Amino acid sequence: MPYLTVLGKGTFEVDRGKKLVLALEDNDVHILHHCGGHAKCTTCRVEILAGEYFELTDKEKTAFESKDINYEVFDDFLRLSCQICVTGDLTVRPIMTVENSGLTAGPRPAD
Repeated sequence: MPYLTVLGKGTFEVDRGKKLVLALEDNDVHILHHCGGHAKCTTCRVEILAGEYFELTDKEKTAFESKDINYEVFDDFLRLSCQICVTGDLTVRPIMTVENSGLTAGPRPAD
């Protein structure tokens, strides 16, 4: 099983293929996900610090552009956790959480 390291929270074993947003939520990282995991709200964004992940998807690019978020500044390290499946060890920094935003998480994304 891959390991997910979350800055400030710890390292967790995660089932291979699990959506990152669900892996975060299931390990008490209160990431926001207002659109329920449909790559529309961008509240579940994370910064990828290390590990195995795929390139930015067109769905993510469209979501970032619709919110005027310049993802290119981050050299593709800014990602939507609802669009990443954990396939190997990964280290992330959540950008928006319940704790740092004062907002509710939103509906749980589908598996």
